Amino acid sequence: MDESVIEIEVMYAAVDRQALLSVAVPEGSTVRAALLASGIGAEFAELDLATCPIGIFGKVIADADTRVVQAGDRIEIYRPLLADPKEVRRLRAAKAAETKARNQ
Repeated sequence: MDESVIEIEVMYAAVDRQALLSVAVPEGSTVRAALLASGIGAEFAELDLATCPIGIFGKVIADADTRVVQAGDRIEIYRPLLADPKEVRRLRAAKAAETKARNQ
């Protein structure tokens, strides 16, 4: 019997380049299996596909080893933030307040 195949996409954006790969995987594949089948780990040696955060269409998934992909899914591999957005906003607000106080 012929195994059904579905099309998905795998996306990763490094600091200096990005990749969007179309991948055909067997129906019923897990997210982790689809990532390994995509070969994206070979393109980006710094990726640790076993531990990096992963999402589908912008929503982080908890367990890539059990979540089954659906046709048309876009698996996104996230890299760690370089700065905490809350801290950056706090520093920007403090700098703006300081500038405003100096100009009065």
